[in-house]
Amino acid sequence: MVVAGKIFKLSERIPLEEISLKLQNYKTEEEYEEGDYKFTLVTEIVGLAPQENGVKGVYSHDYVVHVFHRGKMVPLPRTIEAVFTFSELEDKTLLTIVEKKRLANFIANKLSEILYGKAGFIVEARIPPETLRNFHLKNPEDTKITFFDNVDIPNINKLSLYGPDLINTTLFEEYCKHGDLWYIVARAKEYGYVVGITRDASVTVFNLTDKTKYLEYVTKEVYPLIS
Repeated sequence: MVVAGKIFKLSERIPLEEISLKLQNYKTEEEYEEGDYKFTLVTEIVGLAPQENGVKGVYSHDYVVHVFHRGKMVPLPRTIEAVFTFSELEDKTLLTIVEKKRLANFIANKLSEILYGKAGFIVEARIPPETLRNFHLKNPEDTKITFFDNVDIPNINKLSLYGPDLINTTLFEEYCKHGDLWYIVARAKEYGYVVGITRDASVTVFNLTDKTKYLEYVTKEVYPLIS
């Protein structure tokens, strides 16, 4: 019961209509051959549809894994299908990819190649430390985990606090003086979700399986935090 994703930002804005045109019917095929095994690996955009102030779709990508079978390692094709949304918010266009961080980064670069011709135009979104702290202070009694980086204490790289009474300690304020809040895990009262958020806009909801509800939460509650 975990849904993970990451939010990115377009460094150069493209109208949603143009994004849709470039993604519509996108498909590539690659022949893979290993010994007696031959596969056609497909990468395509499917299920593209307009949303309110945005567009939603699925990035479908084939890849090969190796499994042990009858005394030898054999190749086996697999497919990942990652839901994504492009959303326009005032002066920026955000991209959310519903996948774990490493895979979301990979897909963001591939979407950049499709839209701009090369990687690097879709970049990580950022949540300032003070904004993440204010998010924590909205429901301080429901924050269970905090991590701090950029610590100014010599030979200390990171600091962390765990526990249901975290807000009742003076350590939180003390740690804020010595480092930047990097990651928090808290319960979102209005939704009942247990949510982990990092400054690079990776968002994990630990008690949810519905990707549509995940996107609704991210759009309403996390997008406003992004600088």
